[in-house]
Amino acid sequence: MSMALTAPPTRKRFLIVACLFIGIFIAYLDRVNVSVLAANEPFLAYMGIEGMPLQIGMMMTVFLAAYGIANVVLSPLGDYLGPRKAMMLCILIWTIALMIGGVATSFALIIICRILLGIGEGFYYPLQSVFIKNWFPKQERGRANAAWIVGQSVAPAIAMPFFTWWIGTHGWRSNFFLCAALGLIPLWLLWRYVADKPEQHKSISEQELAYIKAGQETESAGSSESFMLRVKPVITNYSYWLLVLWYLCLQCLYWGMITWLPTYLKSARGFSWAEMGWLASLPFVLSIFAKAAAGVFVDKIGRSAPILMVLMFFAGVSIYFGTITEHKYMSAVLLSFAVAFCTMGTPVAWTLLQGMIPGKSISAASGVMNGVANGLSSLSPRIYRLIYFYHWNLYRRLTMPGFYQRYRRGIGINLND
Repeated sequence: MSMALTAPPTRKRFLIVACLFIGIFIAYLDRVNVSVLAANEPFLAYMGIEGMPLQIGMMMTVFLAAYGIANVVLSPLGDYLGPRKAMMLCILIWTIALMIGGVATSFALIIICRILLGIGEGFYYPLQSVFIKNWFPKQERGRANAAWIVGQSVAPAIAMPFFTWWIGTHGWRSNFFLCAALGLIPLWLLWRYVADKPEQHKSISEQELAYIKAGQETESAGSSESFMLRVKPVITNYSYWLLVLWYLCLQCLYWGMITWLPTYLKSARGFSWAEMGWLASLPFVLSIFAKAAAGVFVDKIGRSAPILMVLMFFAGVSIYFGTITEHKYMSAVLLSFAVAFCTMGTPVAWTLLQGMIPGKSISAASGVMNGVANGLSSLSPRIYRLIYFYHWNLYRRLTMPGFYQRYRRGIGINLND
């Protein structure tokens, strides 16, 4: 490869990944909004759902159900519109949803808001992978993916304490309007700086374009194969379905915890509203470093499946001791580590997926794994709420056995992966 290709004078592809980071950061701010509201007594009283765990959990349940369906069903529309236009449409959908939440006068309107938000963000998520594939050579995709995925942890880490302060100062309605306004930032960035493919960008240099294409030239084969030939390696790969099961467990834990943790810290552990805000952000602060470390571990060890098993095992251990300890701060720290152990597996799981599925089938495999996991995990917030309100001791007894069984199931994955 020539020197011109190894040292491109422009780096527009890094601007693209920066825009993706900002986009997912804003999207996850919108998701965390309801977690804080679930612990806000004025909001619960106004909506008539105070002390009603099923209704409170439903706010996250309907979001995740719509998110999972949109993730799978709407992906072909993204291919038709192109990722840039499709992403802009997604942001408009979730902005409208947040405006509805801000003017809502009934719980039914809040549910409509959450469904629309799930559709917009579910459609949005897979499109980020399209940009990474189009804009980055194979040898840079790991770092490019890590760069935007970390936004999923940075956003909740900031949002939990900030939204707690904002809602306490300005009221819950203003938080919906604030999130809607923030959505205009990635919308403008997409319109101003982003193109679907590098060859469509007005200011990319010929050297950078050649550098990107040189790293992608080995991937062109097989693009004309039929749909069935592409999905067959997915359907017939039992290790893939074990990975989907693991990822479903991860999403159930993640969404249950992110919805339930603020309420647990405030009501069960007796933290103040202000303390709850910054303690609820701790899991996501830890997750930032955990995800960065995960990339180093998986590259150094070269085997993903054992890491996934160990991480889920330690997540279960952390939850168990976090719920039985009498010390409230120790409980908050242990539960935060549980979330960090769990989310640490996210980049590892995607690395394992990319290694076991052929390139021609990776899009279908990714959509199914993400859609199934997020769609079915929509029940977890309601289950967590019921356990918390009605039988917390039962949760203590079930946590370790449940996670141990998930750990044992993971043995079915090829440990050489």
